Amino acid sequence: MIAKRLVEIARKEGATAICHGATGKGNDQVRFELGIKALAPDLKIIAPWRTWDISSREEEIRYCESHDIYLPFSADNSYSRDRNLWHISHEGLELEDPGQAPNYSHLLVLGVTPQEAPDEGETISIHFEKGVPTAIDGEEMKVSDIIRKLNALGGKHGVGIVDIVENRVVGMKSRGVYETPGGTILMEAHQQLEELILDKDTMAAKKTIAIQFADLVYSGKWFTPLREAYQAFIEKTQEYVTGDVKLMLYKGNIIKQGTSAPYSLYNESIASFTTGDLYDHHDAEGFINLFGLSLKVRAMKKAEVEKK
Repeated sequence: MIAKRLVEIARKEGATAICHGATGKGNDQVRFELGIKALAPDLKIIAPWRTWDISSREEEIRYCESHDIYLPFSADNSYSRDRNLWHISHEGLELEDPGQAPNYSHLLVLGVTPQEAPDEGETISIHFEKGVPTAIDGEEMKVSDIIRKLNALGGKHGVGIVDIVENRVVGMKSRGVYETPGGTILMEAHQQLEELILDKDTMAAKKTIAIQFADLVYSGKWFTPLREAYQAFIEKTQEYVTGDVKLMLYKGNIIKQGTSAPYSLYNESIASFTTGDLYDHHDAEGFINLFGLSLKVRAMKKAEVEKK
């Protein structure tokens, strides 16, 4: 989205180049530049971090101080942070040593740790229409406002804090702490709804494609035919993903409180231990005999060979 907007502005202003501030070690430079190349291959790309002599964040801070450039943080709080509506990421300082614990009291921006969260849980309800969240606790709102509200609720209860080591596109491993309170809640709620609605094969295929889709986007290949194909598949799977999900937020946990959906494939008369009209326990015997036939034949063949 940022790359697309950069190209739009460059075209509007008649610019011949786009400059970005991403470092030469991160993923953002790849994402910016692949997007720009896909949308405007004629534009020159300027990346100062790859050309100037400044080689560290400390040097960058000293340069700014020597040129009276105000920085809204101190040297001991100079984490590399990227923030948007969905999340905030933190890298640098003690996080560069995977043997050290994150200084959460100094680090977190969107919320608190589970230990500092309220001792009483909070239950919420999220409504989805065709896979898209449309309301919280019965109040309809835009998706962006839903994310903002869930960010506040999740942050309050210590939800969505992750300490990970990722494999960057450029080949190195990098450690970071991510705060994604609203996104974590939405993902969990959406998954609970899909569990009721999607059939087994579609669910399995979607999980596989979700990983491939995420890797594609992570690598900056948004403007590609493959991403569009994955997107079309995902949108098709969401046709009947409508319903309400209740969750309790409690000290970093998201606890199920019940899910209902008009297109749910869950049938109590089938799932119950009590025999119903749609499922006869006796049918299982023939199914198992056929399902396990290859195992039985293999065991018989092994026994026959070993006997000889």
